[in-house]
Amino acid sequence: MSGERLSHLDEQGRARMVDVGAKPVTERECVARGAVVMQPETLARIVEGRVAKGDVLATARIAGIQAAKRTPEWIPLAHAIPLDGVEVSFEPEPGAGGGRLEIEARVRAQARTGVEMEALVAVSAAALTVYDMCKAVDRGIRIEAVRLVSKRGGKSGVWEGA
Repeated sequence: MSGERLSHLDEQGRARMVDVGAKPVTERECVARGAVVMQPETLARIVEGRVAKGDVLATARIAGIQAAKRTPEWIPLAHAIPLDGVEVSFEPEPGAGGGRLEIEARVRAQARTGVEMEALVAVSAAALTVYDMCKAVDRGIRIEAVRLVSKRGGKSGVWEGA
């Protein structure tokens, strides 16, 4: 990486939007994950539909999908990409040390650039929505480990992370 130049900087080190016009359109897919950590009772309320503000998972799913579609409004140098599909899913993980809600976003597009940011923004928005809807009953909620776990398409092909 030491000899590579960051693509979002011009020769003078100024931020720029990367020109992807010459790149071929390919099928792209990215998966991101994150977690919301909370008290076990808070997770139980979410799963059982006992949160006063309403259906937390349905609301967070819609927030994640909506955020993915509006990624350029969140990330200044991101391209506006017409998305083919956005899926947001949840996996409750009750445990002895507390409650954990795993969030996964899968984003697909036919595009000249990847959809990593869209997947990461979807997870982030879903996690923030869970926090917002549950903060009154659990002030210690934490959002953790938002990360890209896989991507495919384009020149770099397939990448798998943790």
